[in-house]
Amino acid sequence: MKDKTLPAKFSTLAIHAGQDPDPTTGAVSIPIYQTSTYAQEGIGKHKGFEYARTQNPTRLALEKNLAALENGKTGFAFASGMAAINAVMTLLQTGDHVIVSDNTYGGTFRLFDKVLKKFGLEFSYVDTREPQNVEDAVRPETRMVFVETPTNPVMSLTDLRAVAAITKPRGLRLVVDNTFMSPYFQRPLELGADIVVHSTTKYLNGHSDSVGGAVLLNDEADARQLAFIQNAAGAILSPMDSWLVMRGTKTLAVRMRQHDDNGRQVAQFLAEHPQVKKVYYPGLKSHPQHELARRQMSGFGGMLALETGSLENAGRVLEAVKLCTLGESLGGVETLISHPATMTHASVPASERTRLGITDGLVRLSVGIEDVEDLIADLDQALNKIA
Repeated sequence: MKDKTLPAKFSTLAIHAGQDPDPTTGAVSIPIYQTSTYAQEGIGKHKGFEYARTQNPTRLALEKNLAALENGKTGFAFASGMAAINAVMTLLQTGDHVIVSDNTYGGTFRLFDKVLKKFGLEFSYVDTREPQNVEDAVRPETRMVFVETPTNPVMSLTDLRAVAAITKPRGLRLVVDNTFMSPYFQRPLELGADIVVHSTTKYLNGHSDSVGGAVLLNDEADARQLAFIQNAAGAILSPMDSWLVMRGTKTLAVRMRQHDDNGRQVAQFLAEHPQVKKVYYPGLKSHPQHELARRQMSGFGGMLALETGSLENAGRVLEAVKLCTLGESLGGVETLISHPATMTHASVPASERTRLGITDGLVRLSVGIEDVEDLIADLDQALNKIA
């Protein structure tokens, strides 16, 4: 076997980390080990694999790949992003308190508020745009701070270095959902976070054909516990889905650059359109945290939201688009458009949605990698239906 010590450049890691050629055939693409069990040579004698819930070579290759991309030591792949978040929450115990970004994904809020509260975990939702709010919310029983940055869907940012300066001296885990940016544009572990979670369904896979999640970290004790939970609870990523995500990460760098280029141009177009009341995009100088975005991220990505003014206006736009696809999810090569109030954030109480800016007129856009002129033309004709 050749020495596979790799340089730290992102695109090289994306293509090669964890991707040793198959030792049996020399296959460059990691095989899909579609097996439930493994032949053992004798009692206690095996080749590192016993049962596919516990270990799978395809999943292991992906976990090594994702850990390298986030500059973490260990990675775990799960059946969905929510399964990944749920696994992280098992690091806590009854009575523990968690501080959460108030503008968090609706599925995360549903898990925390409707499921985990029943098991004695407590959650405080605060505006993490201001680090002082995090510090003010800390209690003696606080054990974790869970943030999204940028948030879904109004693209608010958390200063990770500033929050880490609060959590580390207190021994609190800082967990960051990095789905919107991907490790190409933001690496929270390098900014002081302890654990990073992803919905691999989104940018990491990038082709809207797989559902999965991942947890990346450095702490060995937490890694041992997550390995135990992954095996004990069994919410593992399948071999086929693991292979699909690995196929996606190989092109992550080139895709993210195009998402970013298109996102900037679409955001600027929308900011100047007479039918758009407001655009939420960190790449715009009008975004109140634009300078933080420039410091913390190496790009702005393809996620944005626009305010149309009313449910009726939003409906007209969503019904009129032709190239943009109305649907849940994000991060695929195709442009997806959605209505957060009735889709991704329907589980959030209406009063809270209003407070956060998730109005009935808000439309979220996951800008794909199509020709940007075609995307702008489609949005223009749809927005003109408002008039």
